[in-house]
Amino acid sequence: MMRDLQDLRTDYMRASLSEADVAPNPIDQFKIWFDEALKAGVPEPNAMSAATVGADGQPTNRVVLLKGLDAGTFVFYTNYESEKGRHLAENPRIGLNFFWIELERQVRIDGSVTKVDRETSRAYFQSRPRLSQIAAWASRQSSHVSGRAFLEEEMARLDAQFTDVDPIPLPDSWGGYRVNPHHIEFWQGRRSRLHDRVAYVLESGVWTIKRKSP
Repeated sequence: MMRDLQDLRTDYMRASLSEADVAPNPIDQFKIWFDEALKAGVPEPNAMSAATVGADGQPTNRVVLLKGLDAGTFVFYTNYESEKGRHLAENPRIGLNFFWIELERQVRIDGSVTKVDRETSRAYFQSRPRLSQIAAWASRQSSHVSGRAFLEEEMARLDAQFTDVDPIPLPDSWGGYRVNPHHIEFWQGRRSRLHDRVAYVLESGVWTIKRKSP
């Protein structure tokens, strides 16, 4: 089966993308594409890969969920003591990528992070389902555990501990990050791999639109 990988290919022909057609600001353009992904029924359109690099220089990637688009920043939440949290403490730079295959589109975002203030993190945390809040307490994200049973026992213990607690408090190690972008690229798949790539580059505080070769 692996021998067939070289023969797997799809010709993208759904749409095109021109510098003349995009919004002047990349956040506005992102909102347009995100709304179109919602209307198209893309599963979890807010799922995005998040690449970080630790002190050892090794890039690491995982999928997280976009939970806010505020004041030109992309917001997600996590455990600050997780691998990504440790990486961002060492190197506060991140790469995000959305891939909406149903629309043959990608959005790539490069930027730096700052932590969301505690009150905003608390408000979002308390909007989550109760068991998701408890899971944030139960999980020492990215640490090694003895097995699934350990996690389920922790979940049960904390569920009992928080039985009469409302609201459940925000863990000290949990909160949000704002990604402050300096480069946002919109990729539209095209026929014969001659894809459209329109990038916004932040230069001296002003977004400049540039086309990239595929």
